[in-house]
Amino acid sequence: MSQRKNLKSQTILHLNVGSIIRQWFKDLKIFKLKHRSVNCSAPMNFNLMGRILHWLMATMILSTIFIGLGMMTSLSSRPWLIDLHVPIGVAILFLCILRFINRIVNPIPELPMEMPKIEKRIAHFMHWIMYALMFVLPLTGWAQLSAGGFQAKVTQNIILPPILNLSPVLYAWLHDIHRFLAWSLFFIVVGHLSIALLHALVMKDGIFPSMTGGNRKIKKES
Repeated sequence: MSQRKNLKSQTILHLNVGSIIRQWFKDLKIFKLKHRSVNCSAPMNFNLMGRILHWLMATMILSTIFIGLGMMTSLSSRPWLIDLHVPIGVAILFLCILRFINRIVNPIPELPMEMPKIEKRIAHFMHWIMYALMFVLPLTGWAQLSAGGFQAKVTQNIILPPILNLSPVLYAWLHDIHRFLAWSLFFIVVGHLSIALLHALVMKDGIFPSMTGGNRKIKKES
């Protein structure tokens, strides 16, 4: 009997803590959201192609970053890790172009009306920064291989042509640039994921479901 009471009290405590955290974020000026308010003419979710590309590329980007870390820490595994790293990077480059076209052609859901303008500007700015990194990072890797005299091998039968002449100095520069951009993208993705979980689990304002296609509470503009 006492165990049931303890379990019940712990459950109530957890619910109260969750409610307090949500209320605290709502009380903050920078997170003053309750339910999502959107323009009735705007789509409720990102289109199916956009959602597929988003989650596919997220998986590929995290995979190739960790593969890159493995390449730097294990000489014995480096050859076969490179054989994975290069084709994934090339795929990210072309998927990024496809995703950019899809983003331009298809309208996207609006951010909540209650969200402060500065937050909206930061969100849009960081999204374009991610697009730029997803495009530039594979290009610097391709250029690095070209400058080092290495083949950008996608498969045994598909080898990309070099985009730079052989240059040891340029190879060293591009190596450092590629590594810096990879770490930058990694931290931005981690931050992006953290904010997404904040909206999904704490704010519950409908932003996260727009990329999953799930149902959510919406307060329409009057």
